[in-house]
Amino acid sequence: MSGFEGSYMGANDRISPQAVMECKICWTPYEPVQGDDTRQVRPGTPFVDLPHDWSCPNCDAPKEQFLVQSDPGAEDVLTVARLKGATDALVADFTEIWNGKMRDVPLVNRTLRVEAVGFILHEGRPLGVLISPWFMNLVMLPADGEDWSDLRAGDTEVIGFPSGDYEFLHNTRETVGGYKACSLVSPMGEYTSQVQAVEVASAIMTALFDTANRAETDRREDIRAARELDIAETEAAETSLSVPGAAMEAKPTRREVILADVSRDGDD
Repeated sequence: MSGFEGSYMGANDRISPQAVMECKICWTPYEPVQGDDTRQVRPGTPFVDLPHDWSCPNCDAPKEQFLVQSDPGAEDVLTVARLKGATDALVADFTEIWNGKMRDVPLVNRTLRVEAVGFILHEGRPLGVLISPWFMNLVMLPADGEDWSDLRAGDTEVIGFPSGDYEFLHNTRETVGGYKACSLVSPMGEYTSQVQAVEVASAIMTALFDTANRAETDRREDIRAARELDIAETEAAETSLSVPGAAMEAKPTRREVILADVSRDGDD
């Protein structure tokens, strides 16, 4: 089927499986929950999955003559499409980093690949876990209409969730634009398979919104301590680079890896 003459300009992918369609010739509806007894179409069959030669049971009008009467799942379809577009760009960008600048870094886990897990819209912003061979980060992307292109790499922001407050680092990439990332795991040597990493990422997304995980005390002290540890690691790495011959053995610090400083395109 090439498209519906009056439905989203023929954009069939915007019609959800729950869409109730209506013949524009005789106004006979097709309801997925009922199916079509006249053509032995089972209840629960979406309109887009009807046989190509299916026609209106009342006037024999072809499928192309049906319009959307109502679509309870339309918003879900648009959300899924939006999240897919955002996560596809994110995965493509970090896969390029992996194939380019990170392949020879000693701390990477070569059994893993870049994958976006559990992304949802949280207060209008895509939020989920990004897995890579060198980190697992909670990533937040801008909402529609928001411009995060002016985020400065390395700036921090504490964002609250039902389970507590978490420190996010700002960064920008040419492909995905501005984003905010909270370090979860780095390096990734403890994972033996992609499946294991995905299971952990999925569990994290569930736990993030569970109020039972909120600490009774303010977590800002924990965040500050983690930040100070990052700074100490960076200073230690810089010191080692000042020693003759040390540059050959120096590894990216956890802070550098999480910020993707090692993968930036020389735009400092």
